[in-house]
This record gives sequence, structure tokens and C-alpha cells, in this order.
Amino acid sequence: MKAHVSEQQRGFSLLEALVAISLIMIVSGMAIMNFGSVIPNHKANSAMDQVLSQLRSARATAIAHRCEVQIQFVGSNQMTITEIWLRGAPPPPTTVSFEGGATFMVFPGLPDIPAPYNFGNSGAIFFGGSSTPPPIMKFTTNGSFINGGNALLNGTLFLGIAGNSRTARAVSVLGATGRVRQYHYDGTQWQE
Repeated sequence: MKAHVSEQQRGFSLLEALVAISLIMIVSGMAIMNFGSVIPNHKANSAMDQVLSQLRSARATAIAHRCEVQIQFVGSNQMTITEIWLRGAPPPPTTVSFEGGATFMVFPGLPDIPAPYNFGNSGAIFFGGSSTPPPIMKFTTNGSFINGGNALLNGTLFLGIAGNSRTARAVSVLGATGRVRQYHYDGTQWQE
């Protein structure tokens, strides 16, 4: 038995195909336009993840190796981690550069991160109540974060990609516990 298919039921008309193609092109165009904001945010997130990873690793090393681990923020986009051993030869310091063009910076007009971790934002590297960070900052064997005078040190590190405030990122360190937290600016407020 053969099914009878009329000429009108065989496929799509030219008009239907054009409508479908135009809808696909409109949706694709919208996706491409939004893709431009995804790349800078990804680069900023990558830099923040590097900072988080290095700080958390330094704290874990200080606890596990029972030695102090010094943190230095160098230039506009680097940090150096140095283990301080009392005996033997320590490993060489590790210097990490951030990927994707992110630098230490505070965007004008952005508020500080939310309480209780709002230690100040008058400088990109804000520790110990000053936008000029102390020369010695380190994690101790119990995981706390201190300065060269062995005083607990709270602070926040701000970073982003110049000219794009939506790439603003922040990492805070709570001195008493050495807890490291991350924040991103969503255009209206800081989110954890």
C-alpha cells in the first residue's frame, strides 16, 4: 500500500525557511554581542582564582610544614611566596604573574566589600588599615595572618582589568584565622 502525499505537504516554503534563518541569525547576533563581556570577566576571574589559590596554598603550607610563609605583592600584577625555614635550606621563592591583563587596582566610585570584611578600599592592596601594605606579611604555623611585628593583619586585595569596572574583584584575608574570601562586583554591589 502506497501513501499518497500531496505536493503541498512535502517540505517548507521559502518564506518559512527565511523566517527560521532570520531568527537563528538574530539569536546568534545577540550571543556574539554578549560574548564580548564574557572574556574580560573570565580573565578577571582567572586572576582572582590565582590569588585565592596562592594565598590558600601559602596558608596550608605554613600549617603543614610548621613554618611561616611570607607574602609580597610585587609590581602591578605579581605576588611572591617565600617559606621561612629556621633550619635547612628553604625552597626558592615562587613568583606568580596574573594572566589576562588583570592588575591590582581600585575602580573609582566602587564601594568597599560588605561587612564584616570591609577593611578599606583606598588602595588596591589595603592591609593593616593602610593603602601602603606592610613590607612583611605572612601566614603563621597556626594559619593566622600577621605583619612583621607579629600583629594580626586584616586586609583586602582589589584587582581588575583597567577600563572595565565589571571586572572588579576582591580577595579579603581575616588575620585571626587566615581565612581567605573572594568577591566580584556585579555592576551594583559586591557578591561573594
